[in-house]
Amino acid sequence: MPRILGLDYGGKRLGFAVSDPSGILSTPLRVAHCRTEAEAAESVVAICAETRAERLVVGLPLNMNGSKGPQAERVENFVGLLRNKLSIPIETWDERLSTREAERVMTDAGVSARQMRGVVDKLAAQLILQSYLDAQHPGGDDDGGEAGPGW
Repeated sequence: MPRILGLDYGGKRLGFAVSDPSGILSTPLRVAHCRTEAEAAESVVAICAETRAERLVVGLPLNMNGSKGPQAERVENFVGLLRNKLSIPIETWDERLSTREAERVMTDAGVSARQMRGVVDKLAAQLILQSYLDAQHPGGDDDGGEAGPGW
């Protein structure tokens, strides 16, 4: 299965994650700091090329009721810009609470707020991409058994 790149678009900060070749696991990749939307788009294009991604999954920050607010519209506009620059498929994926979940995971791990700033976006991208990958492989493991603490 081809590599898939996950993106948490935050305007000035972009979090990236990448799938393993089997399309089962996502790994945080990096955070890119960009001053403009054009610079952000070029960063995405470069990282897609670097990772040889064959698909891009962009987190879409829907409201809790599933509606689209201003931030979701910003993401959709950015995705439109990317569609003009990339020849690979681009999908949006519901990212509700991914950043909060990333912050919770890091807080539970004892990471300070200051240390979190440079990491939270790529961890959010990992959560978005992992959610997408899990949806592509319903049922989890290959033997049909349940995954648990012993796996």
